[in-house]
Amino acid sequence: MTKKKLLKGNEAFAVAAIQSGCRQYFGYPITPQNEVPEYMSREMAKAGGSFVQAESELASISLVYGAAAAGGRCMTSSSSPGIALMQEGLGSMIMCQLPCVIINVMRGGPGIGSIQPAQADYNQVTRGGYNGDGHVFVYAPASIQEAMDMIYEGFDIADEYRNPVIICVDGMIGQMMEPVIVPPAKEPVKEEDIPKIKPWALTGHKNQRIRNKLNSVWLAHQELEERTLEFWPKYERAERQLAAWESYGLEGAEAVFVSFGSTSRVAREAIDLLAKEGVKVGMIRPKTLWPFPKKAFEEIDEKTTKMIISVELSMGQMLQDVKLANNGKYPTGLINRVGGMILDPAEIVDRTKKLLSDLEQGIVQTSATFEQVANSCSDMGTRLNDK
Repeated sequence: MTKKKLLKGNEAFAVAAIQSGCRQYFGYPITPQNEVPEYMSREMAKAGGSFVQAESELASISLVYGAAAAGGRCMTSSSSPGIALMQEGLGSMIMCQLPCVIINVMRGGPGIGSIQPAQADYNQVTRGGYNGDGHVFVYAPASIQEAMDMIYEGFDIADEYRNPVIICVDGMIGQMMEPVIVPPAKEPVKEEDIPKIKPWALTGHKNQRIRNKLNSVWLAHQELEERTLEFWPKYERAERQLAAWESYGLEGAEAVFVSFGSTSRVAREAIDLLAKEGVKVGMIRPKTLWPFPKKAFEEIDEKTTKMIISVELSMGQMLQDVKLANNGKYPTGLINRVGGMILDPAEIVDRTKKLLSDLEQGIVQTSATFEQVANSCSDMGTRLNDK
């Protein structure tokens, strides 16, 4: 039997990266992901790699750019406002088709916001703050084990597609502890083997091949269009091959939740509570936020489902993708909290019943008012006092 270890989320992320063969880490401290660079500062040198604490998040992504261009298996990590600062460098890496893994441990915003868990970076990571046409691949684990597995495989996906990969978790997963199985160590690539594995890398040609060039500046508009059309097919392939999700209890469901990350675990508990009250609810849990798993919505039971409800810690950023995937087939609703506030299973239960009741009366609300949230919290407080 494989032995499990009890690890804190952020430390587990760093362990998975090293086990996957990552040997260059560049980062800057920001809550709630500080344990990632802290762990890397102790352990990366022991693994034969390099750790650099950069002077800012802009410097971090620029260092990743350089290491990736040289063929290194490299990573950075940050939290919401830090990821915002990395957008220009990320766009340049997309244009140069450079692989890397970025861990975003999300917190409340906009701006500096709070240090509490949130999921309001959805638009940032799926639409990007970088300019031009391009995508990053975005994974959304719901547990520490799943985060480790996604990071472990994320480096291979980044190399295969020559594209940045973001592992998007929230502060709750980063700060909590769970038992995990540490994946086996992959042999890191030797420097002399990089030209064979990554023939595009800037390793020095030594008169043995045509000189490599990585360029994100294409002033001739026709050349820029040709360059974009050259790398775009990999995104179409990614939509076919990488979109991933988990379905739960869709058959016979009256309503279907769509939820990701730690919030999906709260929603799962709410589903069990609703079942005890005679309300059957299923769930689609996207494991990838980009590409978004549109095909998952084909599994919804047309005979029984009345409504799709996005359950998330934002003002409905994922709801837009839910509506697109739903294509107007079912009414959609939103159950949410923002700013670092966490949803409670009992609150999800109450708001689900309210949405279904409103639907029967011909009322469909796609977001909750402050008054509705306050009343729901008040009811929850009363229940806790009664206990």
